[in-house]
Amino acid sequence: MKRMLITPDLDLYPSEFHSLLAGATVYDSSCSPEAKVIFIDKEGGYYLKSAPKGKLQKEAVMTRFFGEKGLGATVLSYLSREHDWLLTERVPGEDCTYAQYLENPTRLCDTIATLLRSLHETDFQNCPVPGRTAEYLATAERNFLSGHYDTSLTPDKPCPHAAESWRIVEEGKHLLKCDTLLHGDYCLPNIMLDDWRFSGFIDLDGAGVGDRHIDLFWGAWTLRFNLHTDRYRERFFDAYGRDRIDPALIELVEVIERFG
Repeated sequence: MKRMLITPDLDLYPSEFHSLLAGATVYDSSCSPEAKVIFIDKEGGYYLKSAPKGKLQKEAVMTRFFGEKGLGATVLSYLSREHDWLLTERVPGEDCTYAQYLENPTRLCDTIATLLRSLHETDFQNCPVPGRTAEYLATAERNFLSGHYDTSLTPDKPCPHAAESWRIVEEGKHLLKCDTLLHGDYCLPNIMLDDWRFSGFIDLDGAGVGDRHIDLFWGAWTLRFNLHTDRYRERFFDAYGRDRIDPALIELVEVIERFG
């Protein structure tokens, strides 16, 4: 997780966070243009994320839900004013793009596969996002209608025209279930390990109850992307457990993600 030392201007932050920021060593830890994240190196450590108003609401409630189950960070504050602000305690360790983990790809593959199976077997009763599959498909449809079609996720595979891909989605979308607690963006930067011991999931704005094959697609994708090889794909599925995998649904999710 990259960090750049900064001197925060307190006038840019809500007054509720001023005492926490005062006298602390602070780093910019942002990794996308959609949100700004700072790491506050004080006591056990804190992360403060800001984004346009309303953008962090779902992440806040799902992070709280995961945290209460021992699967994510503890949420300390969520504010929605001119901007959204989400303050969480630091999850111990480093994410799975850390050199210690990338240098042992077989163990990394098996670790994230077994963690995913465990997540998918977690009780999701009272989950605040119970209909993630419907949301997922609605987003894809909006993007299709607006002309968004991205084939860069699978550059080595031939892709049909957008209209043909959408026909595949329309014909197969009824097969996706809504029966599993998902991360929603199951990639190496979002899985935290502390010397190989699981410590939590982060960036949970896509989490909720949905179809397990969404996470399975991303788990296989992130191994290829971060390890620069597809040799761990089948091992990942084996370690997860073939008894709960339908390869055709992973292919369907891949098509849907072109409209993601």
